[in-house]
Amino acid sequence: MPTKIHTRLQALQIKLHAESKRGVLIVLQAMDAGGKDGTIRKVFGPLNPHWVRVSDFKAPTGSDLARDYLWRIHRAIPKRGTIGIFNRSYYEDVLIARVNNLADRSTINQRYDQINAFETHLTENGYTVIKFYLHISKAEQRERLQARLDEPDKRWKFNPSDLEVRQRWNAYMTAYGKAITNCNQPCAPWHLIPADRKWARNVLVGRIVLAHLEAMDLKIPDPDLSHITIK
Repeated sequence: MPTKIHTRLQALQIKLHAESKRGVLIVLQAMDAGGKDGTIRKVFGPLNPHWVRVSDFKAPTGSDLARDYLWRIHRAIPKRGTIGIFNRSYYEDVLIARVNNLADRSTINQRYDQINAFETHLTENGYTVIKFYLHISKAEQRERLQARLDEPDKRWKFNPSDLEVRQRWNAYMTAYGKAITNCNQPCAPWHLIPADRKWARNVLVGRIVLAHLEAMDLKIPDPDLSHITIK
């Protein structure tokens, strides 16, 4: 990714933290091997790690299931002045739940409305929500999954369950289409990123994040230090 994008992102991150009145939430969704980890490493890796928090959401625990599905999500919202990155997110509750019939369609439809309300709540309370769907082709996914089997240093990433999900490709594409269509508000729009080429994916994500941060018009505070004397 161009160095100038990273340089500008670093400068804006400093302003975001210095101001500490607003926060940024970045949501990354993709099929298996879609490039979420690579995007985090390549786009956000050069930023100050003290002001970036990455959260991933695996299958909910018993404690999670004892509460509403957004409970664990709200706990992971970044502090003001920082950037939070969700590697998968609350959208799993309208993706996996839909494809695997873990919730009926009426419940799924309610969740679209609840997610919209949740994202509106965040934006009304000082957060910029930036959502990315990293779209890879089925052929590209096959190559990446095969590479995990063929290359010894990547085998740890291979999960046989990825093949089960792959068999339901069309169902997941339908579920993603429904989620993106139903939860694409002006305050929290989706950005659909062609992700077969990793370099292009990284540049697009970097530019979009940069544009959002620039639109925030961040300011470093100018406190009155006239009474301070260093002896």
